[in-house]
Amino acid sequence: MPSLFSRIVQKELSSYGILEDKQFYAFLDIRPVRDGHTLVVPKVEVDQFFDMDLDYLSAILQFAKPVADALKLVTHCDRVGMVVAGFEEPHAHLHLIPADEMADLDFGRARLAPEEALRDMAQRLREVLS
Repeated sequence: MPSLFSRIVQKELSSYGILEDKQFYAFLDIRPVRDGHTLVVPKVEVDQFFDMDLDYLSAILQFAKPVADALKLVTHCDRVGMVVAGFEEPHAHLHLIPADEMADLDFGRARLAPEEALRDMAQRLREVLS
């Protein structure tokens, strides 16, 4: 059975997409730790992040860099935190989280975001990336 993220990548489920290429898809987390919290997933279904081959591991960071740059510009955060946890879904993924301090990376603070806020943030990020 395809993972939730595979179904999002295949457009079976809707998402607030930010950036996409032939290997990766970046979209907003609907339960953000902070506004702009973005997930970057490979289009191939790999359970654990470090099970990706070396080419994919290198490529995912190269793909994530412009997304992180856009997050910093749009959210005016001090830095963009990068978290690989992998417990939420059996599909490798990278969390990009706008942060001003370590407490901003506390997943206990995650809350379901209003659709309007997600739509607005996705549009602002896509504009910066285009």
